[in-house]
Amino acid sequence: MGFLGDIGAFIMTPLYYAISAVLVAWHSALDAIGLDGDSGLVWVLSIIGLTLTVRALLIPLFVKQIKSSRNMQLIQPKVKELQKKYGHDRERLAQETMKLYKDSGTNPFASCLPLIIQMPIFLALFRLLDKHAARGDGKAFITKDLAESFQSADLFSVPLKATFLRNDGSTAVMVVAAILVLAMTATTFTTQRQLMSKNMPPDALSGPYAQQQKLLLYVLPVVFAVGGIAFPVAVLFYWTTSNLWTMGQQFYVIRNNPAPGTAAAQAKADRDRAKAARHGHGLVQTADPAVEAETENRPQPRQQPKKQSREQRRKATGATPANPARPKGQQQAQPKPQSKPQSKGQQKSRQPKPKPSPEGEQQ
Repeated sequence: MGFLGDIGAFIMTPLYYAISAVLVAWHSALDAIGLDGDSGLVWVLSIIGLTLTVRALLIPLFVKQIKSSRNMQLIQPKVKELQKKYGHDRERLAQETMKLYKDSGTNPFASCLPLIIQMPIFLALFRLLDKHAARGDGKAFITKDLAESFQSADLFSVPLKATFLRNDGSTAVMVVAAILVLAMTATTFTTQRQLMSKNMPPDALSGPYAQQQKLLLYVLPVVFAVGGIAFPVAVLFYWTTSNLWTMGQQFYVIRNNPAPGTAAAQAKADRDRAKAARHGHGLVQTADPAVEAETENRPQPRQQPKKQSREQRRKATGATPANPARPKGQQQAQPKPQSKPQSKGQQKSRQPKPKPSPEGEQQ
């Protein structure tokens, strides 16, 4: 145990200093603006500030987690093809699967990376508050005075160092701890549930990756619920705030950047179409009545007459052209003017004389 203890101290000591530095910084800032540094409210707000700081620093890892989860969902049809092709050869199947992960730039462990990194931070905070501050002896940047302040701090008559199991017979401690444990469990379940129901394509809802997600959906809340009854109230505030951050962050990503072929992607497309339709009629629907009245009373600018062709001017005046132009191919022969009736003599004189036939010439 001595060797393992030395390894644990080597890993945890930097985390003690980092976490206590952020926690003390938030506590000092709240104390500087006039709040009572010894009150439980200031300590709870300091813990919430620590949580927000840690989660903000983990945003790059969360982005990698989203990309990895999306790639895992999109390559599931190819994984199924490999399973059908090399199902009889486990070694070849593992090699081809790892090659597929490498070619698509997918890390199957990246989806768990933020949770893996948060666990040492959570453990370090738990030991700082439960093993050191709650006993009145300082650790890292938490001095003895700050430790004694935390030791006596309470919120609504609930000591922050108390747990559901160590409640000193206080019903208020049990009720507050139970509410925080339920909130922590519910937020964990909701976060995992919205990922599976909205941001996973139908092909990804079966197979090993889907089984892993279903396992996390039901196992993690149970683990947090069982372990939560042993956490101090102060630590429960940290974990519940972290879960709320995760749920809101994931909701934002699913809503604005969903995976292709999912229910969230279809919902986003419907919202975009509705938004485009609203913007098309936005001037009519959202116009200010005062602006509309001013626009109606404003004199309209004088319209300059458009230049018209000769044909358009004739149609406008109703005049009939003497020789209207016709399109090519549709020109009709003009009727000849009727001549005056002629006398019989004139008709005879105008009749052509018959030409003599060859027989007559021979005769």
